[in-house]
Formats: sequence, C-alpha cells, structure tokens
Amino acid sequence: MYTERASRLPGAVVWTNTPSTVGEGTVLPDGCMDLLWKEGRLFVAGPDTHAYVTGGPPATWVGIRFHPGTAPALLGVPAHELRDRRVDLADLWPAAEVRRLTARVDAADDPARGLEDLALRRAARTAPPDPLLARLVAALDAGRPVADTADELGLGARQLHRRSLTAFGYGPKTLARILRLRRALALARAGVPFAETAARAGYADQPHLARDIRDLAGMPLGELLARG
Repeated sequence: MYTERASRLPGAVVWTNTPSTVGEGTVLPDGCMDLLWKEGRLFVAGPDTHAYVTGGPPATWVGIRFHPGTAPALLGVPAHELRDRRVDLADLWPAAEVRRLTARVDAADDPARGLEDLALRRAARTAPPDPLLARLVAALDAGRPVADTADELGLGARQLHRRSLTAFGYGPKTLARILRLRRALALARAGVPFAETAARAGYADQPHLARDIRDLAGMPLGELLARG
C-alpha cells in the first residue's frame, strides 16, 4: 500500500510504500529527488530521465520527496552526478555519520517520522534554495517556453543550462518535458479525453503526447493509466 503526506519541510512529501506482492513497479520521472530508507539502509534516488523499474521481495520503503531543485544543496552534491542513479547515502556523506543517522531512523517508532526529522535537521544547517529555481519550475510547469523563461529570469541560455544541471540533473528543456508529462497524467487520470489532454498539457497533438509518454514512461498512456 502506498501513502503520502505533506512534510514539515516546505515543499517536500513524506511517503511510505509497502507492496503486498512480489512484482515490478514503475517510478516515473517527476523532476524530484528522494531520500530513502529501506530495511536499515539510507540512500538517495537521483533525478530520473526515464521510467525506473523496481522489483524484488516485498519490503517497506519510506521516502522524502524533495521539491524540484531543492535536494542538491541539502545533500551537498550536484543533481547531475546522481541522474538516473540510486546511491547509498554513505557514498555521499561520511560513513560514520550515515551509520549514526541510520540507527536513529531504525530506532524511531515511525521510520517516516525519523527520516523526516533527519531531513529537517539537515535543512536547518543548509542555506535555503535559490528562489530563482522556484520561479523557473513554476514558469516551466505553467507551460512557459524555455527561452521566454530565461529572458524573464535574466539568464543567458548557457547559464540557465548550467544551473539546471546542478539543481535538477538535466537541462531546462528536459525539465519542461518532464513537468509536461506530469500535467498530462494528472489530466488523463481525471478522465480528460486524450486529445484534450494533449492540447491542455502543451503537446502539439495527440500523437505527440503518445510518443512522449511512451518515451518517458516506457509504455502507452492507456497502459500507464490502467496500472493506477
């Protein structure tokens, strides 16, 4: 069973997933990064550029999903170094510190609460995210063209690309494409017809929507919706 709630850390989401059966799952690109706990391990899910397939025996997973662009400063590593990767936290932070933090989460009555407390303590010692990044995400999520957004933010194309690699793991065009995917899925899951979904989400037409969904999600839109 999957559940999530808003975190006490602004913009973040706390989630728990306990599959009841063995089988594959699919994690779609969303522009975010996650701090994860699973059976006494802490690790990080970097930003995905395509669907990530999970599997293995049933196990409880707990995660903190950070708002796009906010995790790299907290973790102390540029997002592009973690792109399409799952990495042990001990590969990023001192091993002794990670052992101590892992023991604290393991000992918590609720691992989700323990993981959230870890993230809050780290955030308290980290400079706040660049507000320009939040403006960039908001503009691209509203369907604004990348070039227009760069002009509005007062950034050149190269500077915007460089800052996007650090914050999101990829360039602004890829981020815009992933955010458009999320808009399309929200509309389609609400029952909006596919042709209307394509137009409202910002695709040229329905075939464009179909190609992009298949490329990013690894399956047709209809199959993706059937999986829930």
